[in-house]
Formats: sequence, structure tokens, C-alpha cells
Amino acid sequence: MILNREWIEGNRDAMKEWEQEAYDYFKGMMENRDQPYPCVPGVQGFQKDMVRYGFASGEQEAAGEKLASMLSEYTRMSRSAGTFTSLVVFFEWKEGTVDGFRDRFWALLNQLHADDPVPWPEGISEDPSHHSWEFCHHGESYFAFCATPAHQKRKSRHFPYFMMAFQPRWVFEDINSGTPLGQKMKKVIRDRLEKYDEVEVHPSLKWYGQEDNFEWQQYYLGDDDASISKCPFLNSLKAAKR
Repeated sequence: MILNREWIEGNRDAMKEWEQEAYDYFKGMMENRDQPYPCVPGVQGFQKDMVRYGFASGEQEAAGEKLASMLSEYTRMSRSAGTFTSLVVFFEWKEGTVDGFRDRFWALLNQLHADDPVPWPEGISEDPSHHSWEFCHHGESYFAFCATPAHQKRKSRHFPYFMMAFQPRWVFEDINSGTPLGQKMKKVIRDRLEKYDEVEVHPSLKWYGQEDNFEWQQYYLGDDDASISKCPFLNSLKAAKR
């Protein structure tokens, strides 16, 4: 279920038309030199064939089950994929609003969490309001990302199909506020974002681990600077009922 660039580009006849369209659009984003995509590690991962891909169709629950299988498989093999690896999953969903797609995104993360048999890793808070929290699956911590057809102004979050990406936390071990590489990378990414989007860089984009940072706010950005007030993640909903 997990595919690499070489397989996709060599087996297009085995793919559905929408799968070909989704991959071709993604490839165009990653190879666009006139308007470079802001996520530098993502672009490097694509160029070096470190990115892994999946496709999910059907209704929400069925698509979520496929996503769970793909993410579990990816978690087991991600470290062999390369330094800048990530899992990119395309969904056959094109109709919706920014708010509606946000609900879908969090519903999928909650479904993944509810079906995850592995305990939450030690050292990572289960409370999304804590700065150490981030999404975890099968014992691996991830930065989760979403792009949708409904996003227009924030072009870095626009994609013709609903798309989710998962980057393992270890990808960022040398890319943080405490390293020269991280500081340089942040400036490059910010500069690219300012040129790429039609709106200002979202105020929620901060470094993981900062006390004023909440990772969940970065996973799904709206088309403006607004942020929802409460995290829709299952753990926070359980805590609220106690």
C-alpha cells in the first residue's frame, strides 16, 4: 500500500485517473523552480525519492481504515526511507469547505488514535494544550499536515484533492531553533511562504517545544489568520468529560 516515486512513475497504467492527477499535481509543486514550495525538507525528500505515497478512496470510515493501515506500515519502514522522508496520502475528496475539511481531518486523526494499539510514547504529553504534545501513532511521533481544494489564499495549503502528510519527528532532530541549520531553514521557509501565499504567515507557525507553541494549531491552517479555540483531538475531548 506504500508506494515510492519510482513505482508510481513506472506503473501509471495500474493507477486510477484521479490517482494520476493527484500525483502529477504534487510532482509539479515539488519541481516548480519559479515558485518553490515552502517546505524545504519536503522538496528535498521528493527529489531524493524519500517520500512515500498512499491513495485512499471511499467514505470517511473506510478511508480512515486505509489510512491507518498505510501509516502503520510506514511507521515500521520509515527510517529506511531516508533523512527527509514523509508519508503523503491523497484522498478522492474534492468537494467541501475549509471548515468541513477541517472536521474531516480531525475525524481521521481521532479514528487513527482510537484504533491505535500502541500506548502513547513516554515524554510526550497526551494533553494538546501542552507544548510537548504532538500526534503519535504506533509509538512514533509525527507532524501532521493537511491541504485541501477549499484553500485558495493560503496556497501552501491548497491541493486539488484532500491530502494529508505525516513527517516523523526525528526528521527535524537537526532542524530546530537550537541549531544553525534550523535557524537558516526557518528563514528560508518563511521567505518562501511570504512569496507563495496570498496571506501573511500564520501566527500559529512556531517551533516544536516552545512553551507558547501548540502543534495541533499548525496541523490544519485556515485560509486566514484565525484559529479554532479548542483542539478537536480525542484526548482533549476525553479530558473534558472527566
